[in-house]
Amino acid sequence: MCCSGLLKILMFIVNGAIFLVGAGLLGMGVWVTLDSDSMLGFLDHIEDAPAELKQLANVGYLLIGLGIGLAFIGFLGCCGAMKESRCMLLTFFIIVLIIFLAEVAGAVVLFVFQPLVEELLRDIEVKVADSIEKTYGEDEALTTFWNTTMVELKCCGYSNYTDFTGSPYFNTFGLYPPECCNTTAACSSVDAHSADIPGCFEALVTLIEDNAGLVGGVALGICAVEVLAMIFAIVLYKKAGK
Repeated sequence: MCCSGLLKILMFIVNGAIFLVGAGLLGMGVWVTLDSDSMLGFLDHIEDAPAELKQLANVGYLLIGLGIGLAFIGFLGCCGAMKESRCMLLTFFIIVLIIFLAEVAGAVVLFVFQPLVEELLRDIEVKVADSIEKTYGEDEALTTFWNTTMVELKCCGYSNYTDFTGSPYFNTFGLYPPECCNTTAACSSVDAHSADIPGCFEALVTLIEDNAGLVGGVALGICAVEVLAMIFAIVLYKKAGK
C-alpha cells in the first residue's frame, strides 16, 4: 500500500510536469501564431519561396497541437493514477510511448538533415535580398519586421547592409537603417561598411548554436520525464490488476 501510494505521488509529479510543459508549448504556439513580427514573418514577403520553407509558418499551430496533446496526457495520467484505472493507464502508456518514439525519430532526422536546412536558407538569400530591395521603407509590415529583427538580434539585413541598397528607404534618404551602424544617427555606406554588422541569417545561426546545449538539455529532460512516466504507469497498471 505504501509503495502504491508513493507511485501515485510520483505519477502526479511527473504528469504535473508534463501538463506544465504542454501549457508552456500551448502559450508559445498562440504567441507565435498571433505575432506577425515573429522570425517567420518574412516568409510572407518572399515571392517563390520554397514550399518546404513556407511550411515553417505553421510552426505555431504545431506548437498549439503539441501543447494541447501534452496537457491532455498529463491530465489522463493523473486521473489514471488516482482511479487506478487499467484502461486509462494503458492508454497513457501507449500515447507517451508513441510520442517518445516520434521525438527520437525527429531528433535523428534533424541531426541528419541539419546541413540541408542551412543550405535551404542560404538558397533563398537572393530572394530575401530582392524582397528587401523592392519593399523596405515602403511596405510597413515588412519594414517593421526587419527593424524589430535587427534590433533584437543586433544584425543588419539578411546577409549584410548591401541588402538595403536600392530600396525605397535608401532611395529616399540615401542612408541605411541605423541598425546597420549600431547607432541612432545617420548611417552612410562608409559608416555601415566600417561597422561591419553581421547579417541576420548569420546572427540567427549563431544564436541557435549558442543555445544548442540548453535546448539539448531541455529535450533530454523531457525524454527522461516521459520514460519515468511510462515506468510508473506500467507498474501502477500491474498493481491495479491485482
